[in-house]
Amino acid sequence: MSENRRRRLVGVAAAAALLSLGITGAQTVITAPANRYKPSDDVEMGRQASVQVSQQLPILTDREVTSPIASIGRRLVDAIPPEFQHAEFRYSFDVINVREVNAFALPGGPMYINRGMIQAARNEGEAASVMAHELSHVALRHGSAQATKATKYELGALAGAVVGAIIGGRVGGAVSQGTQFGLGTAFLRFSREYERQADLLGSHIMARAGYDPRDMANMFKTIEKAGGPGGPEWLSDHPNPGDRAAAITHEAQLLHVQDRTDGRGAFADVQARLRRMAPAPTTKDATRATPAAASPDASPDARPGLARVEAPSSDYTAYSEGDLFRLSVPSNWRELRGSHAVTFAPEGAYGNVNGQGVFTHGMEVGLVGTETPNVRTATDELIGSLAAANPGLSRPSRYDTVSIAGRQGLHTILSNTSDATGQQERIEVFTALDGEGGLFYVLGVAPRDRFSAYQATFRRVVGSVQLR
Repeated sequence: MSENRRRRLVGVAAAAALLSLGITGAQTVITAPANRYKPSDDVEMGRQASVQVSQQLPILTDREVTSPIASIGRRLVDAIPPEFQHAEFRYSFDVINVREVNAFALPGGPMYINRGMIQAARNEGEAASVMAHELSHVALRHGSAQATKATKYELGALAGAVVGAIIGGRVGGAVSQGTQFGLGTAFLRFSREYERQADLLGSHIMARAGYDPRDMANMFKTIEKAGGPGGPEWLSDHPNPGDRAAAITHEAQLLHVQDRTDGRGAFADVQARLRRMAPAPTTKDATRATPAAASPDASPDARPGLARVEAPSSDYTAYSEGDLFRLSVPSNWRELRGSHAVTFAPEGAYGNVNGQGVFTHGMEVGLVGTETPNVRTATDELIGSLAAANPGLSRPSRYDTVSIAGRQGLHTILSNTSDATGQQERIEVFTALDGEGGLFYVLGVAPRDRFSAYQATFRRVVGSVQLR
């Protein structure tokens, strides 16, 4: 046999082997992002977060539903490319009995898919596409990679921050010890680049597992239709990297589907089983009936703001928050650290409502990551995150320019209905870019009828800020 003929045969055999794995040479190459954590750290973060999830969200235990979904998950895990397999990871698959169209996965392997997502899918391939996308975030270690980038902005427990980010604003507020205003996703939400990677790797996993990757593009359209007037929750937590459906369809043309499956029988049976059950509650209703994380030293029923709250002291105490910032606040205000921010409030003005930490008088201070160098755009995104967790929050009619620690910033005043008192409150917002990819923010909160008396205090605190 000639050398040229031998080489051609070897090339044909290699190509056939790649095709048998659902791979072609033209598919997009994916590189996992930089990560300072070990895979075992991902596992521990996911373990801690999954305990919170199981305590606070209603996990469906019907085996006629959970077993087929877990079977789809295992098929997808087996199809993860070898370079993204992690022996330490322990993948699991649970169904949450809530109606929102959403799904999420935690570092190290635990995955949760909402009942609403399963019912919205038109076929098994569409449901598998969401699971493949979430598995890709895990396999690429996006949660801990995001934490690697965000370490500068963390003020509390890393696991709580990661779970808040992956679950998203409306759910994350109930699961992580975040802020009163649900800002967990503002600085740990997956970037568009991570979303692009998860779309691509998810399509590769689907092809290797026997699913048509085009079902992923179709599922995004299904999710958009199921979103309702508030917008689709899954898409709000997984921002579109740009021409998403078209990019996935293009990638699908480069892939060979191995051992094609449609799974019509089993998945159709799951959907039929769910239709026979009582309607699923909303996440808000489900978490209202479930104990959630509390603010430090506050009982589950400690509703603030109903008794007299002492006026701000004229004496001030200085606080340093790691290497992030320094400021001075009234000496009769207490420091309350959360996963994503620090709150300063007087006695009687902080507590819990439905297990969620809230305050009625005081200030919340933090740093959030942002992908924009424009302070106006970053502030709009911040207020959008606030509004996602606070439906009664007004939108700003205008911004004023201010100086914060020598940086040009923005200022506005919003109105909101307090979860604690049911009464109107005012929220004074101050923001400035920190020059290192973050947005520094201060929120001053007071009841509407006391707001004018607190404004001088809010502005004195902002005037004392020193950014590191």
